[in-house]
Amino acid sequence: MAKTKVCVIFGGMSNEHEVSLMSAKSVIDNIPTDKYDIVKVGITKKGRWLFFPGSTDDIINGKWQEYPDNVPCMISPDRTTRGLIKMDGDNISIEKIDVVFPVLHGKFGEDGTLQGLLEMSGIPYCGCGVLASAVCMDKVHANITFDKRGVPHCKWDFMMDYDMPKIEEIADRAEKNLGYPMFIKPANSGSSVGVTKANNRREFKSAVAIALTHDREVVFEEFVEGHEVECAVYGNCPNLTASEVGEIGRSAEFYDYEDKYISGTSKTYIPANLPEETRLEIRTLAKKAFTACQCKGLSRCDFFVRKDGKILINEINTLPGFTSISMYPKLMQHRGMTYSELVDGIIQLAMEGNR
Repeated sequence: MAKTKVCVIFGGMSNEHEVSLMSAKSVIDNIPTDKYDIVKVGITKKGRWLFFPGSTDDIINGKWQEYPDNVPCMISPDRTTRGLIKMDGDNISIEKIDVVFPVLHGKFGEDGTLQGLLEMSGIPYCGCGVLASAVCMDKVHANITFDKRGVPHCKWDFMMDYDMPKIEEIADRAEKNLGYPMFIKPANSGSSVGVTKANNRREFKSAVAIALTHDREVVFEEFVEGHEVECAVYGNCPNLTASEVGEIGRSAEFYDYEDKYISGTSKTYIPANLPEETRLEIRTLAKKAFTACQCKGLSRCDFFVRKDGKILINEINTLPGFTSISMYPKLMQHRGMTYSELVDGIIQLAMEGNR
């Protein structure tokens, strides 16, 4: 029986490029090779697509871009092709693909753009579709969806880059409605990139300037004191599995990029240090949020639990980190799935969802 050919796409143009490389190595190393043939495609920070035949060690150390046998390539949007177009000088060839596993975090990978290309190509792909990816990536539109669908979340506000002439008025409004401290975030960014905690107006304006280097849209959120917890959702609606709830014992003031992917000093607790009924409510809300945003395949739902017990959703990550220290695979492993079984299951969900 012929093996299924899975194309793993990694790298990308976002500020989470390096995170993608770490996740991609873990995913590729755990794809069951008795069932799948693996095709690796890397996207450079400048947006160049390269068919990469080398080892995953060269992905993680960044040498993959200079690999001598790399071939420029692209996903064909032509549904009769259903594969990669490889352009080796004057030699143009087609590499047929059965399913794509995007391991791209942030813009141009997790925001619906790549998903749109894959929809046009007709190739099944892992994870959420165009709408869910776009909505969950944009914190403003995610919050609007949560409002409309009855998923509780923290107080928030937002501004656009063209609102900068009114920054004092905007600061007045944020201070009145949210108070200090508050978090300032780029609306379309992940892995806590560009996120700043502001304690006064000077820090607020500085944080807005930082956020605007990452996105045109900036979100303000009230500071929520309490537990920061996460829940993995796996499956295609309506057949969803919500994992046990995990908690981050962060080593920094908040769970930032350094903590998530570099230092590895934060501790994770599964289950979270919360009453069982609270954890059950979080799992229920995770599936409700997943369904509200029309997610599929996988997502990690992040929540705050206030000291008074109120549960508030923070965000949905449609392509969560898959590194060796990432919470999503840890949560699913706690349910009894090995990393390889999880990767295999996600690929199967993609192919089932395309039928």
